[in-house]
Amino acid sequence: MTATPTIRAVIVDDEPLARARVKEFLAGESDITVVGEAADGAAAVDLLEEQEPDLLFLDVQMPELDGFGVLRVLGVERAPVTLFVTAFDQYALQAFEAHALDYLLKPFDRERFGRAVERARELIRGRRAGRGADEALAAMIRKTTPPTWSDRIAAKAGNRTVLLRAEQVDYVEAAGNYLRLWVGPEKLLLRETLQSLEGRIDPARFLRIHRSFLVNLDRVREVEPYFHGDAILKLQDGRRLTLSRTYRARFEERFALRGR
Repeated sequence: MTATPTIRAVIVDDEPLARARVKEFLAGESDITVVGEAADGAAAVDLLEEQEPDLLFLDVQMPELDGFGVLRVLGVERAPVTLFVTAFDQYALQAFEAHALDYLLKPFDRERFGRAVERARELIRGRRAGRGADEALAAMIRKTTPPTWSDRIAAKAGNRTVLLRAEQVDYVEAAGNYLRLWVGPEKLLLRETLQSLEGRIDPARFLRIHRSFLVNLDRVREVEPYFHGDAILKLQDGRRLTLSRTYRARFEERFALRGR
């Protein structure tokens, strides 16, 4: 008899006791292994991209990036089966109850937890059986309040504060605790994480192409192959950015380049 594949789970919550409770209850689920934890949305995105788990326990209200922001940054097609863990029923009760995904309202008991996990388990089995994309997750995101993307960015240039329209930015580069916003030849600074900025600007215009880069897609002119699955993006002004293999599939899907 073939053994049932292990379900790999990640827990994201800014409360250590809440994470511990989920881990305690998961100890009774022999087919589920916790492969990572995160305490904020920005760290969650990195962890999820690294581990690519099957199952995600996700808090709604967190520092840096909330739970909805995490899913938007990750993208519906790349997100694991998600169970929301929240102390606020207004985020979950009406938005999620009608869908295949579930929510856990704090404080939850073992019985309620077990029902939610079984629901998630069925979705994961469906994915592994190749029964198509997880429409429940897409529907959940559509039914939440539509995001209002930031159109303005306030960045620093020396002692000046420069008010930009997001569309003016060519690309964004992570630099320690700051971001460098490249606007033509000018370099501006913003004290924010790349994940946080990515979660509040329009994903139809800006796309993550590297752990350290976010690019305005309107500025991309050419794509050149590089080494080890990476590629080079040449911008309209001739500048070149690395498209890492981790983010290449998402970029190619955006431009319908897969298989070419």
